[in-house]
Amino acid sequence: MSGHSKWAGIKHKKAVVDARKGQTFTKVASEITVAARESGSDPNINFRLRLAMQKAREVNMPADNIERAIKRGTGELQGAAIEEIRYEGYGPSGVAILVDVLRDNRNTTVAGIRNLFARSGGSLGESNSVGWMFNRTGLIRVNPGAKDPEALALQAIELGADDVQIEEGGVEVYVAPEHLESLRRALDDAEIEVESAEVTMLPSNTVEVDAKNAPAVVRLLEALDEHDDVREVHCNAVLPDDVLAEV
Repeated sequence: MSGHSKWAGIKHKKAVVDARKGQTFTKVASEITVAARESGSDPNINFRLRLAMQKAREVNMPADNIERAIKRGTGELQGAAIEEIRYEGYGPSGVAILVDVLRDNRNTTVAGIRNLFARSGGSLGESNSVGWMFNRTGLIRVNPGAKDPEALALQAIELGADDVQIEEGGVEVYVAPEHLESLRRALDDAEIEVESAEVTMLPSNTVEVDAKNAPAVVRLLEALDEHDDVREVHCNAVLPDDVLAEV
């Protein structure tokens, strides 16, 4: 989990400061639209929408953009029909990869994703070919600030976290998805700075990737992440720290 978690954390931080704001905004807007279409426009009762709006605020998306995305989801504004799908496949070194996509053109998207896998020496698989290796999990990233990370991790456990992991620059807190919001509020009440909260997919087993093959894995993960239709990329790779430092 650690290698996967580190890569996911790096990508999260890069998204927040991404110079290509247009692409970032488009992806977040699509997530907001789908969430609003699925369960309505009220973030107080639509948990997925609340998380999507939080992500929008993290990347400084203007309020007007958020409002338009919600209205497209509820049908108040017209827009392209967006569907969500998950692709599964194997990358270099046998790394298992899940690719969550929000798209409005099925044929164009699948061709692009398949090409990225093929160029890396990997391949797309059938449904659940690798999905069984991952578990849906709530993940909260917190900033310890002046607090001792070890003490903060123990406090998170006392507040209801299932597990914690201390990473450089922060603490990652894991919890069942249905308890994500209540734990986030408990951390807020305890005056612990929450950087982000999301439902993600964490691997139940991992693949150690050596320094020789790690760059090829990173190139594929980054290419997938940069695809216009890709919302999230999950993998079970444990990558060397020196390779991750160059991402």
